[in-house]
Amino acid sequence: MALEERDFDVIVVGCGCAGAIAAYVAAKKGKSVLVVERGEYAGAKNMTGGRIYAHSLRAVFDEYADGEVDWDEIPFERKITHERIAMMDPASNMTIDYTSENLGEAGQESYSVLRGEFDQWLMGLVEEGGCEIIPGIAVEALLKDEGGCVTGIRAGEDEITAHVVIVAEGQNSLLAERFLGAPRPKANQMAVGIKEVFELDEKTIEDRFLTPEGEGAAMLFVGDCTHGVVGGGFMYANKTSVSLGLVSTISEMEKADTTIYQAMEDFKNHPAVAPIIRGAEMVEHSGHMVSEGGANMVPELVHDGALIAGDAAMLCMNLGYMVRGMDLAVASGRFAAEAACEAIDAENVSRAGLAGYKTRMDGSFVMKDLRTFAKWPHTMETWERMFTDYPKMVGEIFDSMFVVDGTPQQPLRKRIMPIVKQRGLFKLAKEVKGALSAL
Repeated sequence: MALEERDFDVIVVGCGCAGAIAAYVAAKKGKSVLVVERGEYAGAKNMTGGRIYAHSLRAVFDEYADGEVDWDEIPFERKITHERIAMMDPASNMTIDYTSENLGEAGQESYSVLRGEFDQWLMGLVEEGGCEIIPGIAVEALLKDEGGCVTGIRAGEDEITAHVVIVAEGQNSLLAERFLGAPRPKANQMAVGIKEVFELDEKTIEDRFLTPEGEGAAMLFVGDCTHGVVGGGFMYANKTSVSLGLVSTISEMEKADTTIYQAMEDFKNHPAVAPIIRGAEMVEHSGHMVSEGGANMVPELVHDGALIAGDAAMLCMNLGYMVRGMDLAVASGRFAAEAACEAIDAENVSRAGLAGYKTRMDGSFVMKDLRTFAKWPHTMETWERMFTDYPKMVGEIFDSMFVVDGTPQQPLRKRIMPIVKQRGLFKLAKEVKGALSAL
């Protein structure tokens, strides 16, 4: 049965990583595409840390760009060649610094990004691909026919129809919740994020992050940065700025002795952070909601006439030592577009006709990775000592190693073991074993 006439083949709601790539791929496959973005420009409402693992973006451009995209012209900030993980106590900080040539190899590299600029570049790519874009308008509703199949959108007084609508409007998607039955996240599944950007010159950034010219570092913090509640801090080196922020689970922050804003002020003044942003001018401050529940938060992705992609599909992984979201969003946008075009060509945009999206997602790294680490969010949520006592223990251990005050020293083992035993050696081993099992 032939599809009836519609205004567009595909409507994409949102022009972030998922939405822009979905629109780009659909246009490359010959479909008429409309993108509706509620921000005044793409990236206007995005406050990501931010870092992108580039493999999924490379895969899209290798398949669809036909040589039109010059990788060196993409507005990345710095290639990340240093990974740093820090455990913070109010009086101490221990940082692990890892670097490797493998971190910079094509296909497995990552970059710091400023989403305002990066998303605008993506939007330009989408426009050049022939898509129509309407910025500054919020989509208020999904249109449905008598059988419940999505047939388009309502934005203001306009009703615009399409064969397939791809919902990629970001976290807390009201469209997914109100019209596609996505469950409202629980307080322990969502975190509040706060980010500030500090302007510094390139050489100062490289000197303070101890990186080669043009390269950057990503740093994750745990412990006192969130006053000991579940969450963590992040810091990314950009070309001429530093992105610094905190993310903390909403349910835990409600119990804390502080607010996320005061925790941010304390974080900036910690001896491990203050020297890096010393003398810098804060040029951006923003807040956002972040999904923390992993695979257990992902809603039903496929509906009659509609697909959910990117942050709207809760595609985010926080593993403590690594945070991923943008590479998942890019891949989901691509898979959504491919499935939508496949369904339109087959003249079947029902849930069954669009099932290719779920097949692609399930067979890809996106859902496989989320499921591999499905137990981690709960493990992290219940591992209170990781955010309170462990950073303090690490500080005491290193104090016992490095502090020299003229008192005769015992062998190192005799200095360290009482510190560890104080926390319960078997309990410590059990907690670490459980964490490794979840990872």
